[in-house]
Amino acid sequence: MTTTTNSLESASEARKERLVALRRRKLGQDVEEGGERSKEPFRFRQRNFDPETRTLRKHNAGEEQEDTVENQVKGLAEKIIAEDEERRNQELDLFNIAPKRPNWDLKRNLEKKLSRLERKTAESIHLLIRKRMAAQQGTPDDLSAQINAQQRDAERDEADEASDEEE
Repeated sequence: MTTTTNSLESASEARKERLVALRRRKLGQDVEEGGERSKEPFRFRQRNFDPETRTLRKHNAGEEQEDTVENQVKGLAEKIIAEDEERRNQELDLFNIAPKRPNWDLKRNLEKKLSRLERKTAESIHLLIRKRMAAQQGTPDDLSAQINAQQRDAERDEADEASDEEE
């Protein structure tokens, strides 16, 4: 526990020393390796103040700063607006907008209903096949099926006779 406390204290002291050295360097006071100041006196930098006229300095028109955000994006807004207008003027292609599977949700919702219908359809097809087979064998199950079978036979005979006459 004491070793971690000592290491934290030593790290804190080292950080404080670095901050003091950085502050001195920033203020223009050079720090030598031994921690002593150099023999040069402090020089005050006057960036925004002109000591001759005793007024604030203004940026000259000819002195343009090259690396500003305003200069970097100067024509960007006009360029983006022009590109946007060109895109709007182009004809709208519906194939690019349309989804690849437009009816997937309809298929999902109707799947249960279709499964019931498919089962009932299969049953009705089997029933019809059984009735036709019974009608062809001549043993109809009920009276109406027998009458329908006779009518079909009569219609076939008439159709055969009509086709024979045409030949």
